[in-house]
Amino acid sequence: MAEISLRVAFVVQRYSPEVAGGAEALCRHVAERLGHYVDAHVLTTCALEYERWANHYSSGVTKLNQVTVHRFPVSKERNRRTFNRLSERLFSPGDRHDYPAGELEWMLAQGPRAETLLDHISECRDEYDVFVFFTYLYYTTFFGVQLVPEKSVLVPTAHDEPPIYLEIFRPLFHIPRFIVFLTDEERDFVHRHFQNPHVPWAVVGTGIGTPRDVSGERFRARYGLSEPFILYAGRISPSKNCNGLFEFFKRYKEETNASLKLVLIGRADMPIPEYADIVYLGFVREEDKFDGLQAAEVVVMPSRFESFSIVSLEALSVGTPVLVNGESLVLKEHCLRANGGLYYHSYEEFSLALTLLLEREDLRRRLGRQGAAYVSQFYPWSTIERRYLEILESVANGGEDWVR
Repeated sequence: MAEISLRVAFVVQRYSPEVAGGAEALCRHVAERLGHYVDAHVLTTCALEYERWANHYSSGVTKLNQVTVHRFPVSKERNRRTFNRLSERLFSPGDRHDYPAGELEWMLAQGPRAETLLDHISECRDEYDVFVFFTYLYYTTFFGVQLVPEKSVLVPTAHDEPPIYLEIFRPLFHIPRFIVFLTDEERDFVHRHFQNPHVPWAVVGTGIGTPRDVSGERFRARYGLSEPFILYAGRISPSKNCNGLFEFFKRYKEETNASLKLVLIGRADMPIPEYADIVYLGFVREEDKFDGLQAAEVVVMPSRFESFSIVSLEALSVGTPVLVNGESLVLKEHCLRANGGLYYHSYEEFSLALTLLLEREDLRRRLGRQGAAYVSQFYPWSTIERRYLEILESVANGGEDWVR
């Protein structure tokens, strides 16, 4: 693929290999892959965690894997009590539209507040050919897109969740030069809710890159895991329905007395239950993550709200079936299209599906093979890179030459 002469700014609220969030990981993967073809810059904050957005990294400019990273300080940490109070007021049953000023107040409380990042976008807008904003939800995208609408590509990672129904987001989905969706389901939801199919768009997804050397046995040896286990990898948070997963797993163990552990990989934003068969490993290296995905009998994804779920496809890529929450249309469709996993809507379905997967090794292997073939066919990085480069060139040229 030929190199093109573009200077591209990727804007995201956090940026680091230590960040487990899906949108942040997506931004990092795309920026690093495209860094081979364009002059890639990331505009981000100094925050590592999103509960308070406390400054963790030093401000300034660094280089990380083909990408120039510009970090700007968070000027005001999130006050969780204030933010939770505003969220409860906006998202409780009733007519929240009687409180329009509160929606903007909520966005400011949401953060991460980084005025100098916005100043950089405004002052240096002519130094970049395109700005690519990842995830619709945060301060950096909400205000940043408004500063450079004619140069902006929005990757909203949108799904059916309470914040997307706030009125302040309605203009945001009409002003970018281009919108990149991860799935057909995300596109359909956004077009139906915001009535914006006139904004140029494409369903691109993301590439799934599997290391050449993946070893489940190495993972088991490293962490002393001899029993069968199911694995959850990602942000451990109530927003990912991890509390529901813990309840289901403990009930399953009590009812079946199965020799089984639940292994957790990722940063915890909630207390981990003190339970002998729940093993929390914390943040691990990318290589260890893939080893763990292969070592697991099943990878479980309990989230109700997903725009893509990179880790589910990573599990399929190494031949491990997934068990996902069927309330998430995206996760359910991955299972159906790949024929690489099962989904549930209740504890009873969770229990039946998990028992079936654990007892039928032949089924696990068949689902794993089918899932790996699906990822290989539809999510190769070569295809994703080409699509992004076509979009960036189109936006840099004013959007007149784009053909979906």
